[in-house]
Amino acid sequence: MACKAYYLSPDGQLHQDLSREDIKSAHESKEGLLWIDISETTQEDGEFLEQELGLHHLAVEDCVSPNIHPPKVDDFGEYLFIVVHGINHAVETEIVETAELAVFLGPHFVVSNHNYPLYSVESIRQLVIADGRPMRRGADFFAYTMIDALIDNVMPTIDKMSDVAEEIEEETIRYPQQTTLEAILKLKRSTLRVHRVMVPQRDVLNRISRGGFPQIKAEALMYYRDIYDHMVRIEDLNQTIRDRADNALNTYLSSVANRQNEVMKTLAMVATIFMPLTLLAGIYGMNFENMPELKWSWGYFAVLGIMGVVIIVALWRFWVGNWFSWGRRRISRARLFTIEPEKLLGNAGRLAGRPRRRTQ
Repeated sequence: MACKAYYLSPDGQLHQDLSREDIKSAHESKEGLLWIDISETTQEDGEFLEQELGLHHLAVEDCVSPNIHPPKVDDFGEYLFIVVHGINHAVETEIVETAELAVFLGPHFVVSNHNYPLYSVESIRQLVIADGRPMRRGADFFAYTMIDALIDNVMPTIDKMSDVAEEIEEETIRYPQQTTLEAILKLKRSTLRVHRVMVPQRDVLNRISRGGFPQIKAEALMYYRDIYDHMVRIEDLNQTIRDRADNALNTYLSSVANRQNEVMKTLAMVATIFMPLTLLAGIYGMNFENMPELKWSWGYFAVLGIMGVVIIVALWRFWVGNWFSWGRRRISRARLFTIEPEKLLGNAGRLAGRPRRRTQ
């Protein structure tokens, strides 16, 4: 059993590396605070939770099952079963992966279960080993500490996704290519995965923060409301990134369409220029004997001159029609949107130049 247990006795002593008998004894004492953390839960772990700790079979089955379960909170009377999701930082992938954390919250015990290593749980473990401080305020505060650390670890992923969105926007404008489209689609899938778990999780935390569960004391509710506020901010930021990905996709499609239009315009220009030249070459390439220009000494140069005039006239017509921008004035590089201070109300220079109102 990949299990680590810690027991904070009523006298404030922290006991580590508990055996099964110690865990059972601490649980039956109904005193202090017992924390059991299980990773990569097996069927044997489920039997221990169900038989030795008396946890409900349905909740234990969710812990043992490798399937992804939606965020929820179930009230089993003496304890709560809470399922929340964070980011799986243990895997390296181009698409964000989520990780599930299940928490049994009782009056004198907390059981945490996860199938992937979680940095948030490890950070809480280090604090517990150092001085046991997270466990000293009770089970409800300790569960809050674990959930809050899990949610806080979502923000670095959101910031990274925002940086990726900015890079994609710049590349889409400068030089859109196939890899740009792939990056946009991966970003959209990442935002969708975050959205799929954060929206129901926000409702779960909102339900917990409103009270109604005797396992959570009134003084701890404001801390759970703080987690709920973080969830709202994360969801807003994720939705913003999702909108930026949609805009980048539209920009990419527009840029590709514009590039295709430019190619078609170039081909049309080349075809338009060479069509009359081909006509002249075809006429004077015929093998008739009675063609008056064939014996004219300046005929060859006259035909070349006519071809040159045709090319110049065609290019001039394209330039007038704005088919290309050679020799035209370009728009200068965009600058920051600034206003002259003299035009602003309350500016010292403007007030100094204004005549003073006479008072009587």
